[in-house]
Amino acid sequence: MNRADPRVAENLTELAWTLAKTSDGELIEAFLRSLLTPAEAADIASRWALVKALGDKIPQREIARDLGISLCKITRGSRELRKPNSAFARMLALVKPAL
Repeated sequence: MNRADPRVAENLTELAWTLAKTSDGELIEAFLRSLLTPAEAADIASRWALVKALGDKIPQREIARDLGISLCKITRGSRELRKPNSAFARMLALVKPAL
């Protein structure tokens, strides 16, 4: 399936709503580890670490050095975090209610 395939949106929406129906973190983690390859899981974990580091106001160069990711990816994440009603900020608030 390529990115332009309408089934991408359909399946991503269904997956999101299915995950939202459970509060069982262990089930979700087991599901993600079963669904994703180890490399995909590591990439998603790295992206979440990036979002948290940006939320903690860690300098971009320090994040790049620590996580081994490009400044371009960090800049994109920073831009997403600054958007009005940012999904990144809303998810961070679930982890760190004080933000």
